[in-house]
Amino acid sequence: MSLRYHIYDALWRLAWPWLRLRHWLRHRDRPDVSRRWRERLGHVALPDDGRDTLWIHAVSVGETRAAHPLVRALRRRYPRLRLLVTHMTPTGLETGHRLWAHDPAIVQAYAPYDHSRWVRRFLEGARPRLGIVMETEIWPNWLRQAKRQGVPLVLANARLSERSFRRYRRFRWLLPLEWDAFVQVGAQSAADAQRLRALGLSRIAVTGNLKFDWSPEPSAIALAQTWREAIGPRPVVVLASSREGEEARFLRAWEGLRQEWAEREDFLFHEPPLLVIVPRHPERFDEVARLIERHGLRYRRRSASLPHPEDDVWLGDSMGELYAYYALADVAIIGGSWERYGGQNPLEALAAGTPPIVGPHTENFADVVAQGVAAQAIAQVRSPQEAIELAQLWIEQPDERAAVIANGAIFLAAHRGATARTLALLTPWLERESGPERRNSIDGPVTPRPEAH
Repeated sequence: MSLRYHIYDALWRLAWPWLRLRHWLRHRDRPDVSRRWRERLGHVALPDDGRDTLWIHAVSVGETRAAHPLVRALRRRYPRLRLLVTHMTPTGLETGHRLWAHDPAIVQAYAPYDHSRWVRRFLEGARPRLGIVMETEIWPNWLRQAKRQGVPLVLANARLSERSFRRYRRFRWLLPLEWDAFVQVGAQSAADAQRLRALGLSRIAVTGNLKFDWSPEPSAIALAQTWREAIGPRPVVVLASSREGEEARFLRAWEGLRQEWAEREDFLFHEPPLLVIVPRHPERFDEVARLIERHGLRYRRRSASLPHPEDDVWLGDSMGELYAYYALADVAIIGGSWERYGGQNPLEALAAGTPPIVGPHTENFADVVAQGVAAQAIAQVRSPQEAIELAQLWIEQPDERAAVIANGAIFLAAHRGATARTLALLTPWLERESGPERRNSIDGPVTPRPEAH
């Protein structure tokens, strides 16, 4: 092992007491989750039922949702495989639990931290036939240890923004990554493929974005219908996956427009719209509640009750219900794009039949947003004030809103198919004979795929 990897491992060792304390603090109210800290050291418990294991890593909420169509397709195609899905964040773990808790063939765990011994322990315990890493979760020892143990890795639904590309290029001298551990890469777009190739990856195919293939779960639609019955015909605007600094800007814009709506005799509805704020991170729920109170707005929390007719704001302090909020909404404003966070995925709102508005900072979804704006399926504006004004326009002019929804359905239909293409990419590896000879080499067949999508 090179000196740089020895130093890297030593830093993880030094950080471990703090990481252990952080894990306990975040989960001290959830003993069932708090006990999972050993998974961070590579301990993984799998049933001894003779199944081969396919490992899928989905770091957090977005990657877990993106993996869902692929997970469903893999379960249909390979019912005898056990799927081990790992996460780095509690919200990712919770999202997966909501999606797959009913399926005993899907096991969830925290992924090991990137110390060589912990990663080696994880791979030896899980013995995955193949590892699928979603999007851009790349760790040096994961690549190094998978290559040494003969575990082929596939980078699926891969995206690499220009900013991330420059960061990898700038710091690659610190700890060279063994990119050849990836036996296949499925990139979201041709631009992503070009940047990945420039970093040193090969065997790259453009498979498209798995998030186009997502469809709301029936339970989310049913929950939204329950909420709608309680709220009545009052229009709903959702600020979804909001980040620090964004809620305050929207609350200021909302206050002025709320007063305007309340005073207008010609307004289409008897009551001003309800603003629903769904913060991206649960640790900020209380902070956002205090912010709403400081603005003097009447509100209730999802965890406490449904909104009342006199409420101005409903705080979505719940996990795993984002799609229900989207299905409830007349208009969705996508958070993470009003400050420099890179944006969140607008396709989830489109799939729920709700027109999305995004802000100026959408680097994480640049291709999707550019294509959606060109298709008149996604609206991009510069400020929260403009977003609120556009939401008002769509509420008051249902025909314009319906046109955007129709464009969104066409846009989604034109870009679906990433699941099938990704599955075809995986098939040569999943249908190879398992055994010692597979463990000794990760060289194998590569199915050619077109580089245009």
